[in-house]
Amino acid sequence: MDALRQKYIDAIANVADESTLEDLRVAAVGKKGEVSLKMRELGKMTPEERQVAGPKLNALKDELNSALSAKKAALADAALDERLRSEWLDVTLPSRSRGQGTIHPVSQVTEEVSAIFADMGFTVAEGPQIENDWYNFDALNIPPHHPARQEFDTFYMNRAEGDDRPPHVLRTHTSPVQIREMEKTGAPIRVIAPGRVYRSDYDQTHTPMFHQIEGMAIGKDISMANLKWVLEEFFAAFFEIDGIKTRFRASHFPFTEPSAEVDIQCSWVDGQLRIGEGDDWMEVLGSGMMHPKVLQAGGVDPDKWQGFAFGMGIDRIAMLKYGIPDLRAFFDSDLRWLRHYGFSALDMPTLHGGLSK
Repeated sequence: MDALRQKYIDAIANVADESTLEDLRVAAVGKKGEVSLKMRELGKMTPEERQVAGPKLNALKDELNSALSAKKAALADAALDERLRSEWLDVTLPSRSRGQGTIHPVSQVTEEVSAIFADMGFTVAEGPQIENDWYNFDALNIPPHHPARQEFDTFYMNRAEGDDRPPHVLRTHTSPVQIREMEKTGAPIRVIAPGRVYRSDYDQTHTPMFHQIEGMAIGKDISMANLKWVLEEFFAAFFEIDGIKTRFRASHFPFTEPSAEVDIQCSWVDGQLRIGEGDDWMEVLGSGMMHPKVLQAGGVDPDKWQGFAFGMGIDRIAMLKYGIPDLRAFFDSDLRWLRHYGFSALDMPTLHGGLSK
């Protein structure tokens, strides 16, 4: 028994890793280990022999288990020391930089447009995105048979069975905000209304949800000449091109009379669009003098006041200014696209500091 003790005590002392130590534990005190086999032999001994051998075997087993536990703790401490030596960390080093988000082009361009019109005395107004039928269509002189009121073009809200009221709609333009502002403040007024709008359409240049900005100015002697000046000043500031040429083409909109679609000068060079040069034209917005019925709907007397209105797509002018080819990418949540076309949070657009940086 003394030889057995010395054998395993020496072996435990010389073990270099935990795997070998486990093998040694199984060989010594496991179910089929040497000490366990010796304890099974107690049944073959006389009572007197068992009284002598039994305590010695138990003491040997306890001693070996203690030696095994101590060696296991020592090996773990040594492994930790080695890991600490090899995997050191300088806590005084600066931390890793964290990725920062960017401002979406729609948000940036909305701020750019608002800054330009604010400089011309326009205030910014907002309204609900779920509108009733009157504000979205009737107040804007849109007749019941107009295509814009059909379900293939407009998202209608559901009504409960037996409710015969006209259904609410997801607003198809931000023009209802103009009616609400006229009701609230009356005339004279100069206001722009940026925001989300919804139409049932989806392709490279159309999405079911997009962004528009509507503007209007009402006064005693406002004319198409004022409209032309405001839009030309806006284009020059937004595209940062002095003397940009515009073209007004007669058109028809239910809410303006006379109405005009507005084109800006452009050219295509090697498939690249260039604003403010060349002999081509690109339509960018619709405009006109406000229809008397629209003024009346807003509580403004058309015999005393007159004004102009215009509307353009924020996403569309963002595509033109920053060379973005596909409108659908605005809403894909692609981080690569957002990092490429996004703006720093510090790039706040101002007329004095520059609209784009």
